[in-house]
Amino acid sequence: MTGKADAQSFDIVVVGGGMIGSALALGLSRQGWRVSLVEGASRDTLLQAPEPASAVDDFEPRVSAISTASQRLLESLGAWAGVLEGRHCGYREMTVWDGDGTGRIHFDAAELHARALGTIVENRHIVRALFREILASDVTLFDGVRVRGWSPARGVELEDGRRLAARLVIGADGANSRLRQWAGMPTREWDYDQQAIVCTVRTTRSHRFTAWQRFSLTGPLAFLPLLNEDLDDKFCSIVWSQDTAEARRLMALGDEAFRAELERAIEGELGVVTAVSRRFAFPLRQRHAKDYVADGLALVGDAAHTIHPLAGQGANLGYGDVRALLEELERAMARGLVPDDKLVLARYQRRRKGENLAMMTAMEGFKQLFARDELPLRWLRNAGMRWLDRLGPVKNRIAAEAMGLVD
Repeated sequence: MTGKADAQSFDIVVVGGGMIGSALALGLSRQGWRVSLVEGASRDTLLQAPEPASAVDDFEPRVSAISTASQRLLESLGAWAGVLEGRHCGYREMTVWDGDGTGRIHFDAAELHARALGTIVENRHIVRALFREILASDVTLFDGVRVRGWSPARGVELEDGRRLAARLVIGADGANSRLRQWAGMPTREWDYDQQAIVCTVRTTRSHRFTAWQRFSLTGPLAFLPLLNEDLDDKFCSIVWSQDTAEARRLMALGDEAFRAELERAIEGELGVVTAVSRRFAFPLRQRHAKDYVADGLALVGDAAHTIHPLAGQGANLGYGDVRALLEELERAMARGLVPDDKLVLARYQRRRKGENLAMMTAMEGFKQLFARDELPLRWLRNAGMRWLDRLGPVKNRIAAEAMGLVD
């Protein structure tokens, strides 16, 4: 395959230039592999600087809560400084409570001897920072073109007729990964029968650099703090996951009625919701590839696993994949091994599959626990939250693990 004259040859081809794929391609290039990155959007689009934000519609609705571990990865790639040049908001505290009970947990970065629990960043700012580094690297970029097909025999076929040959192809092409489908890699998946409503809001009170999350029987509501260029601390990104029927009802409301529903749902913690951006809703589905690797192929990020957004860990799990695969391929290069060595890829899968499954199982457990209204379960979860909140060392260890503050 790699010797065919009509195909451009590389060690590794990464398909998908989002937050995960672009970070992986950049890291692999820094290790000395001959790497290409295929991305459907044009570089001009990805590098375009966003306009300053003065209103709710100026923010991108897609944001990520970047953990300390993910921040360290982006720092090692030279991209974090670029992220900090754009809009971002470090959050120092997190408050989680049961809207149908009395249970409440409060996390504080100061108790962990950390400056922040994480950073809320619009996804486009992360991608832009990574692409600025990619264009200054040895990565061969194929942008503004999509992949038409892939097979071990023919390699990666682009829609414009070009072909790319490589020992290893990495699918970073999202939850509906075409590479995963072309490889015939089965998944375990189920529909939550919920939709996530996302938008940006402005409130009369400061978010106090706190991530707020309230659980209810029909799903969790998260208010994630944002800052604009003027350091206005009254903007938040919301993710409101609700049972499908309730989500449809909320989406059908006018802005004024929707703002009123939000104020009630967050129990007035941030005062009056004065403005709400255009709303988007997408169905929630848990999906996990039974295998992350096949002959000449590896999956990362959402191509390998998708998770309920209630803990905001999707991007961080993807960056965990990137770290593990970079470490295994760096070790392979040091030993003179090819990137598609079966043992190398098996180690990557072994390292990530268990951790990802554990997080997915925990999130499913949380969802099911808060979706039950039986009195014994309500008592148990509320008593448990109050008990955990009083156990400072245990609570802080859980927070440190979740935020990547410990190795």
